[in-house]
Amino acid sequence: MRDRTRKNILVAGGAGFVGSHLCDALLAGGNRVICVDSFLTSSPSNVLPLQEHADFALIEHDICDELDIAEPLDQIYNLACPASPPFYQADPIHTMMTSVAGTGNLLKLAAHHRASFLQASTSEVYGDPEMHPQREDYWGHVNCIGPRACYDEGKRAAEALCFDSLRSGQVDARVVRIFNTYGPRMQPNDGRIVSNLIVQALRNEPLTIYGDGAQTRSFCYVSDLVDGLIRLMNVQPNAGVPVNLGNPSEFTIAELADMVLAMVPTRSTIVHRPLPEDDPQRRRPDISRANELLRWEPKVPLAEGLAHTITWFSHTLAEQPITPHAGRRHTPAEDATELPLGA
Repeated sequence: MRDRTRKNILVAGGAGFVGSHLCDALLAGGNRVICVDSFLTSSPSNVLPLQEHADFALIEHDICDELDIAEPLDQIYNLACPASPPFYQADPIHTMMTSVAGTGNLLKLAAHHRASFLQASTSEVYGDPEMHPQREDYWGHVNCIGPRACYDEGKRAAEALCFDSLRSGQVDARVVRIFNTYGPRMQPNDGRIVSNLIVQALRNEPLTIYGDGAQTRSFCYVSDLVDGLIRLMNVQPNAGVPVNLGNPSEFTIAELADMVLAMVPTRSTIVHRPLPEDDPQRRRPDISRANELLRWEPKVPLAEGLAHTITWFSHTLAEQPITPHAGRRHTPAEDATELPLGA
């Protein structure tokens, strides 16, 4: 019998921004980690430091294609999907299929291995919300045919697959709704507001604010989010409900820009551009459920997290920009191959 304190864990999207931090934490906890990633929007450099770890394996694979894992699995985390508008809108059909077909494939894998399953959903399921702050019982205000629908509706469909699998007794599925998260290993060109402003400030370029800057977001540092993901995967019993994870401290985009200008030595000024279609005006999580079920709340204040993130971007940009792979879709035969890290 296997040591039940040491788990075999698959992390889909494990070379991404959040996924790579999750892999770090799971390995630090003494687990075996199999990272599965297509590298369409992530970078091998995020997991390169793990190449010498005996309990880490990397498989290049697109979850839109079925995946077989020979060794037993105890848990599967699904973080595999582009999460920033420029990336998920670049190939909207593939984005939708990653959430729907990809989640379906991983749920089948979880059922086969009797593995617990955690689906990374998003605050985008609330759309441009009419409830503030957003609770998990809010059904959302989403434009189902707009340019963000491939991501918003894809994640809503993935949630439905998870809860149907749970209700039917096929998979112990859990769903987390992730709010704006930031920290080291974000892509410089991912189009997210934190990375945009920091990179522009470090390059002495104008800081771009879309709209008047009065729209709000709540920013959660990546280490706090990873702690919440692991708590939700391991909490017993499974409450069978979605759980918001995010920082309830709310800031306007203008306030965030002012903080970046104060923390980065720069000649940058602020410029305003038109607000993108369907861009949410207010976004703040109600984390009462996470606090009650998981005893979780974020610990890292925005100023501290920004300092760490600015330092990381400063070093990264000095070396070379991180750029995503070209986005070529591989064949199933190419996908299901284990690669040496850094190849």
